[in-house]
Amino acid sequence: MKQHNKFSTGRHQEQTAESQTAHMGAREFQSVEDLLRHDAAQTAVPPEIARRLRQSIAQSAPPRRPWWRKLMG
Repeated sequence: MKQHNKFSTGRHQEQTAESQTAHMGAREFQSVEDLLRHDAAQTAVPPEIARRLRQSIAQSAPPRRPWWRKLMG
């Protein structure tokens, strides 16, 4: 009897996942970058992480000038 319950519970979870996928609709992306852009638009960044990222960017050194720019002025 327990095996039957486990099977039906697993099948129920499988059906739930399938129905959620059907509601969302299938999406195809032209490239990985498109997929990442879509995911970034759908995902909210926690405020603490955003603050730490801004702080880290502000502390980074400016990019070095290329050697040819030093020569050319």
